[in-house]
Amino acid sequence: MARKRKGRPIDGWLSIDKPLGLSSAQVVGKVRRLLDADKVGHGGTLDPLASGVLPIALGEATKTVQYVMDGAKTYRCTVRWGEATSTEDREGEVIATSDVRPDEAAILAVLPRFTGEIEQVPPAFSAIKVNGERAYDLARAGEAVELKSRLVRIDRLSYLGSSDPDHAEFEVHCGKGTYIRSLARDIALALGTVGHIAALRRTACGPFTEAQSISLETLETVGQGPTLRSCLLPIATALDDIPALALSEADARRLQSGGPVPLARAASSHPQAEIASGIPCRAMVGELLVALVRIESGMIRPVRVMTLDRSEGADDVDHP
Repeated sequence: MARKRKGRPIDGWLSIDKPLGLSSAQVVGKVRRLLDADKVGHGGTLDPLASGVLPIALGEATKTVQYVMDGAKTYRCTVRWGEATSTEDREGEVIATSDVRPDEAAILAVLPRFTGEIEQVPPAFSAIKVNGERAYDLARAGEAVELKSRLVRIDRLSYLGSSDPDHAEFEVHCGKGTYIRSLARDIALALGTVGHIAALRRTACGPFTEAQSISLETLETVGQGPTLRSCLLPIATALDDIPALALSEADARRLQSGGPVPLARAASSHPQAEIASGIPCRAMVGELLVALVRIESGMIRPVRVMTLDRSEGADDVDHP
């Protein structure tokens, strides 16, 4: 049996503007086929009924996915007052109704209750596992799903206005694990009504923003040609909020071979006072990420090494 061809080695990030109707996994599949890429992943799931920023990791960038998953996200959403649905978005069946329509004053008064660290019960239709099975699979099978509340962080919650009494628009800047569907449900209940998400768009995911994002149609036009370089973002884009250590070529090679490097050699470019023992850092040679590292006893030790072959132009691909 012939061995399956792996595809092209491409290293870097694409920020895709995900359209409505596709799952994150379907977008990953399309990117893989369009680019014939050997390794592809994504940095934060979006439901099919949500659009917006979906970071796609290629090649060695998949080693940094968790940093994007753990990062803050920003969403714009429209809440439909007066109807609760089984899925807490417009896809589900209506399971409760209310004649109450909150006005602007009531909405603004309740928002402070939903900022900072809050307790939130995730939707029954979610990917959370219950006894080894996805909650949405159990819910679709008609089983009662009871999920425990969890602590989430909402840094900013802004009311953007209402197009009519049935709808209100919000912007949410939040931490990992926040469900906007649950937030809409809970705000509606606090206002004495019910509600669900009628529209949802992610405008930022970690360091990735709408301004950097391209459509799948644009990517299809770019394809596997040289213009792809103008769309790719460096692997280190995912690590903008962690300290960088500038190394020499020789020290970089030592790290990539698994050996430690004295922190003092990088101290001139990043003051040692800012580097606490055990925190993650990125080791750089110029603009090239060579490894994810941690500091132990004054030494830089590799955690995840980037296996880029710059002699064959991988540096050109990684750094458009």
